Amino acid sequence: MKNLALSIAAAVLISGPAFADTVRLGTEGAYPPYNFVNDNGEIDGFERELGDKLCELAELECTWVKNDWDTIIPNLVSGNYDVIIAGMSITEERDEIIDFTQDYFPPDPSTYMSMAGAGDDVVKGIVAAQTSTIQAAYVAESGATLVEFATPDETIAAVKSGEADAVLADDAFLRKYVEESNGELAFVGPEVNLGGGVGLGIRESDSELRDKLNAAIDTMKKDGSLNALIDKWFEGREAGY
Repeated sequence: MKNLALSIAAAVLISGPAFADTVRLGTEGAYPPYNFVNDNGEIDGFERELGDKLCELAELECTWVKNDWDTIIPNLVSGNYDVIIAGMSITEERDEIIDFTQDYFPPDPSTYMSMAGAGDDVVKGIVAAQTSTIQAAYVAESGATLVEFATPDETIAAVKSGEADAVLADDAFLRKYVEESNGELAFVGPEVNLGGGVGLGIRESDSELRDKLNAAIDTMKKDGSLNALIDKWFEGREAGY
């Protein structure tokens, strides 16, 4: 769902190697329920389960790599891993630098969250967003004052501390915080439709890997297992695949 501001044009000139027998999956590990690090220090969440299943169907041996969001595209391009699976929206801007599989999660609306009792006008105040995301770009053009943070959790902390009036992020990410806040946090303002669904990011040179993963996603869509996995991690959401 998120979209890096592409200030990394130089990285495009670095050619990543063709994928090897062991495929390295890169993720942020900080954006539940898409991906997070569990109490055992392991990558977990919807995308961990999905990635493992796609590798099984594609008959690929896969390992996991954790990488900060703001360098996740440059490190794919430079060959530090072979696939991005990190809640990443498919966008035209990104597609100029890397390739994508088909979507494995439909477009998710972005929503504003603030302290309970705040009026809808806070969306025009000081709004937090994770740096280099489609939400940050939207806030910057909305007339609000944008404050950017390196991690999603820091955006939540900014609202709680009063540093920001609201945060804009994927609804699927914010919903957990609202539901578990005991009425402290609430959604405000309108939903905003951004991005075009979530896909796997692949180097432009790795068309064979892209095709293998697309075939595996097709299988999961056709047999209903992708819908079931989304229902498990996103509490009854109907993806419609």
